[in-house]
Amino acid sequence: MQYKDYYKTLGVGRDATPEAIKKAYRLLARKYHPDVSKEANAEEKFKEVAEAYEVLKDAEKRAAYDQLGAYQPGQDFHPPPDWEQHFGPGHFHFSSRGGGGDFSDFFSGLFGMGMGGGRSGGGFAMQGQDFEVQVAVSLEDALHGTEATLQLNIPEMGEGGALTRVPKTVKVRIPKGVTDGHKLRVPGKGGKGMGGAPDGDLYLHIQLKPHPLFKPSGHDLYLEVPVAPWEAALGATVEVPTLEGRARIKIPPGARPGQKLRLTGKGLPKHGHGSGDLYAVVQVVTPDHPSDQEKALFEELAKVSSFNPRRHFGGA
Repeated sequence: MQYKDYYKTLGVGRDATPEAIKKAYRLLARKYHPDVSKEANAEEKFKEVAEAYEVLKDAEKRAAYDQLGAYQPGQDFHPPPDWEQHFGPGHFHFSSRGGGGDFSDFFSGLFGMGMGGGRSGGGFAMQGQDFEVQVAVSLEDALHGTEATLQLNIPEMGEGGALTRVPKTVKVRIPKGVTDGHKLRVPGKGGKGMGGAPDGDLYLHIQLKPHPLFKPSGHDLYLEVPVAPWEAALGATVEVPTLEGRARIKIPPGARPGQKLRLTGKGLPKHGHGSGDLYAVVQVVTPDHPSDQEKALFEELAKVSSFNPRRHFGGA
């Protein structure tokens, strides 16, 4: 039998990543798909591409194939004497999804799959390509959920194998409770399938928009709350904003800068039930332009107070 260089068939190097192999396969499979290609040898090319991908997409089959070494395409070839013992029939699982049909003698000789062994039916079918997009969502929309209209340019293979980008408007529902980095799957909104195969899926990567007040961390929210020195020292009840209106929170006497005070259930909703929390982070601030009377009071406090904020430094 004649050796087949599956890497050369897909146009990738032997060190290609699985992602690069998958990308090369999709482009070539669409280029030579008999439903769209006008080339005379499209069907044969499609089968060659599908066969190469059947081997290289699987880490175990690819490792076995790599053990053969490199030969020139078309060069006479015979499997090593112990090949069938380690890699012969029954050793590998073969998937028919998106298959291109008949396998070559080279493939059959290596893996024990006869002609038609990888065929999925009478025609050529290939599921549409999946696509991923980033979607920016405000905290308010993450709280209540929203509907987004996306303008996408989906790459599709046209007649003659030319790759074009087709404008596509997609409306998607963003459920409440999404968080930064959340991934949503929208079935059937990706690339168009061929030969009756289903369309691909669209994956949304959620990115929460910056908010002037709140910083999200998962389903929790953080809010910096400025308090006056006397409020921090004596304690106070202050009003703070939340995503759903105003709320009151108690500042305990002796509050420290950076201290976190929790408002239970005032964060983003969680899937199923419940919500995250809102953490009010104490920030002690002083007047920008104190009046003469305020200055006098601070000076009096400095005279009578024995408090030393730097006592842990040691010394006097």
